[in-house]
Amino acid sequence: MAAVVILGSAFDQGEPFGPLDAVAVPTRRGPVTLHRRPGQPGWLLFRHGRPHTALPHQVDYRAQALALREVGCHALLITSSVGVLDPALPLYEPLLAGDLLMLDNRLPDGSACTLFDGDQPGPGHLLVQGGLFDAALSGWLRQRLGLRAEAPTFLYVGGPRTKTAAENRLAARLGAQVNSMTVGPEVVLANELEIPVAALLVGHKYSLPDAPGPPSEGVAASLERSRAATVRAVEVFLNEAPAFVFGNTIYRFSDHG
Repeated sequence: MAAVVILGSAFDQGEPFGPLDAVAVPTRRGPVTLHRRPGQPGWLLFRHGRPHTALPHQVDYRAQALALREVGCHALLITSSVGVLDPALPLYEPLLAGDLLMLDNRLPDGSACTLFDGDQPGPGHLLVQGGLFDAALSGWLRQRLGLRAEAPTFLYVGGPRTKTAAENRLAARLGAQVNSMTVGPEVVLANELEIPVAALLVGHKYSLPDAPGPPSEGVAASLERSRAATVRAVEVFLNEAPAFVFGNTIYRFSDHG
């Protein structure tokens, strides 16, 4: 069993995690490269490649999810820089996602966001009962790291373009508090594999036209602070994340025939 962290563009060079060994993990959709530090537990997955090569709509989310299963992932931490739609939320400070708003359960290529695509044995429905972002795992991480209690609702919009002002205003009215072009497919597919998931989000801008500017301490200082907090979260997660009981259910008709 292993903990896995998915990293985005902010850490695509692997720093500051030191020397990393790259391992090609075979899946039915082709190999996926995971990284780990020699002699250390857990795995790092650079969603865009290392260095950054894939735009959000080019990420093979299914293959990456299948690689999690191959390495025995028992807990997943997804990280992402996000746009902030709620002016009450801080920029440049890690927050743990509370819920997902994904208006159409589809991958960027238009296909359904599922691993039950005809090639996967034992197809079923993912029944969301305890939330797609695991409350117990998120609570443990929040307490362990001393993070804010806010658990924003995350909106997934696939990109690769950014949202218009009108789209961001509509998203806020729908209840979204943060958004980005990733995370959504990752949390859905991991849940289909019955892997508890948490998502650590760092706001890098306010996405509403009339939202406040960046903190008075300055963007550079805030970015460095958020980067350091994210690195600490990754270290704690890889080394200490316990096993949690999966909070949702896969309903398979073959089990109830």
